[in-house]
Amino acid sequence: MIDRITANPLILGGKPIIRGTRLSVEFILDLLASDVSEKEILEDYPHLTKNDIQACLRYAARSYQNEIYLELEQIAA
Repeated sequence: MIDRITANPLILGGKPIIRGTRLSVEFILDLLASDVSEKEILEDYPHLTKNDIQACLRYAARSYQNEIYLELEQIAA
């Protein structure tokens, strides 16, 4: 399913996109995070499939694997 995501430096500055579209993974994730339902996304972008949306979620999840998180110290202003 992850093969539905591609990146090309000539399209959207190389951001990951859904193959065959100019829709970025970031855009789809922002829609979902803004409480736009999967059904609404598919209605607004009929060339997308449920598998495309799932691929965006899987891409995001995999991009956070093996990340190192540092504790940030707050500095008094």
